[in-house]
Amino acid sequence: MTMTHSVGNAPKPLTGKRVLAYILAFFGVIFAANGVFLYYALGTFPGVAVESSYKAGQAYNEDIAAAKAQAALGWDVATHVTRATDGTAEVTVTALDKNGRAISGLAFSANLQRPATETLDKVVALTEAGAGSYVGNVSDLEAGNWTLTLEGNSGSERVFRSQNRVYLAK
Repeated sequence: MTMTHSVGNAPKPLTGKRVLAYILAFFGVIFAANGVFLYYALGTFPGVAVESSYKAGQAYNEDIAAAKAQAALGWDVATHVTRATDGTAEVTVTALDKNGRAISGLAFSANLQRPATETLDKVVALTEAGAGSYVGNVSDLEAGNWTLTLEGNSGSERVFRSQNRVYLAK
């Protein structure tokens, strides 16, 4: 019985050039993946939550006092956002005082913000549709998570503010 060896299937020798090529290819893939992640991270989140942290810190005590004054009013303010499939949405606010009576004569505005970017933010001015009922419409509102900041003013004084996370379905 005779055995033959095939020379065509012999493994190639591991040379210094081949090892260098493997190392460069490995790190090239790592750098390319990091570059893609960095591009998308910087493109979707600008990294700025407030323009001036110092000014936000100075207003902190005023915000606490305003929140205490708002809590003392005992108002029941309900907000509802309804989004249609074409991207239009209606923001409805119902405002009642602590005795259940409708609150009229306020100027409400709703600010819809994306949590990660400011490019899609929408501001909606609400008009009084009836006693204690305020309505506003907005177009081109995408589905997904939004932060809804509702502010009610009486003249030039802010008397109500709330901030809630809402999810709008497709």
